[in-house]
Amino acid sequence: MKYFVSFLFCLAILPAIASVAAAQEKLIILVRHAEKADATSQDPELSDAGKQRAERLVKVAGKYKPGAFYSTNFKRTRDTLAPFAGKRKKTVEIYDARKPAELLDLITKSKIKRHIVAGHSNTVPGLANFIAKKDVFKNLDESEYGVIWIIRMKNGQIVKTEVLPY
Repeated sequence: MKYFVSFLFCLAILPAIASVAAAQEKLIILVRHAEKADATSQDPELSDAGKQRAERLVKVAGKYKPGAFYSTNFKRTRDTLAPFAGKRKKTVEIYDARKPAELLDLITKSKIKRHIVAGHSNTVPGLANFIAKKDVFKNLDESEYGVIWIIRMKNGQIVKTEVLPY
């Protein structure tokens, strides 16, 4: 009976241990969507330059091998990640940029260690600031597309942030 109670206790705490273990080390890649074709449309597709940049993202960030892909629900953000997700045989999940806490909670509780998130000139820097818990990054200029944030976390704390061109 004593062993049975110990066994039940172990079963009860395993999910808690698993969630702590999942949050141990994370790599979060943040990227603004690539160039859009039509600045007047509410939901434009990528321009030819944007499609080329989306392919370049695969080459530049491919070494990080993300296991989860997140995008806002716009063609330009989904299409920025689509070539990369396709190469990794993953689907692009939709997130709400107005709810960064939900996205970060999803990422930190996930068993997946490496994540990539596509957003916008006015949401990606804010998400980086939210993750960092300080206001460091400013919104991107409307013409600025070639920036990637690489955020490395350990035990829920940022250990390194890099901003790279692509």
